[in-house]
Amino acid sequence: MSDSRVPRRRRFLVCEPRYFDVRYAINPWMRSGVPVDTGRAHAQWRALVDAYRAHGHTVETVPPVPGLPDMVFAANAALVLEGRVFGSLYHAPVRRPESVPYEAWFKSAGFEVHHPESVCEGEGDLVPAGRWILAGTGFRTTPEAHREVQEFFGVPVIGLTLVDPLFYHLDTALFVLDEETVAYLPEAFSPGSREVLARLFPDAVLAGREDALAFGLNSVSDGRHVFISPGARALAGQLADRGYVPVPVDLSEFHKAGGGIKCCTQEIRS
Repeated sequence: MSDSRVPRRRRFLVCEPRYFDVRYAINPWMRSGVPVDTGRAHAQWRALVDAYRAHGHTVETVPPVPGLPDMVFAANAALVLEGRVFGSLYHAPVRRPESVPYEAWFKSAGFEVHHPESVCEGEGDLVPAGRWILAGTGFRTTPEAHREVQEFFGVPVIGLTLVDPLFYHLDTALFVLDEETVAYLPEAFSPGSREVLARLFPDAVLAGREDALAFGLNSVSDGRHVFISPGARALAGQLADRGYVPVPVDLSEFHKAGGGIKCCTQEIRS
């Protein structure tokens, strides 16, 4: 069955974790004073970049900036769709300076950038899925930003309410496998949002909490290969049964800051 899954080459933007650290606590995963092994973090990040390139994907980098330890989480910086860039206005003031180097990179690459008026955290809460943009709210990105995104892209935005602080961004509770299906943790969403997801994606892969806590849903799929946390073993088995090819990449050092594979990966959709 796996031969029927067709990968699509992607263009990714990442940021080297040269200054990665846990200096503050803005989500339940972060604990001030927990030591970060920067050498291990860099090696894990490099393994992710190498895995992307080994599977035919283009990877570009934004230079890291001193004093911005979470800049490695490139996904939060924007949503890029059809060559248009919707930037970020972070919920936590300590992260707001990250928008400057990312927007500068996009502008230097020839993109026009819209800076949001409402709190919005890029692909952390905005997930293109076929005909829609799935949009998380509840902890970070606001419903007002959902409306702003819909007006900017002209694509229907489906609001989904997150209810578990451990899954504070949509990309920790759901990821897109291909144009037709997603994988997600039902209990991370409000009852109404669970019903919406069941209607939109009746054949979705439903993950268990243990795999979600291992950042198994903070994954990246090219339509065939799924770059996934090695701790999400049951989910990887479910994906393999569906014909996808799991590619385990350990980003456990970044879990200390509440991030994983997808958090470190911004997709440039042109």
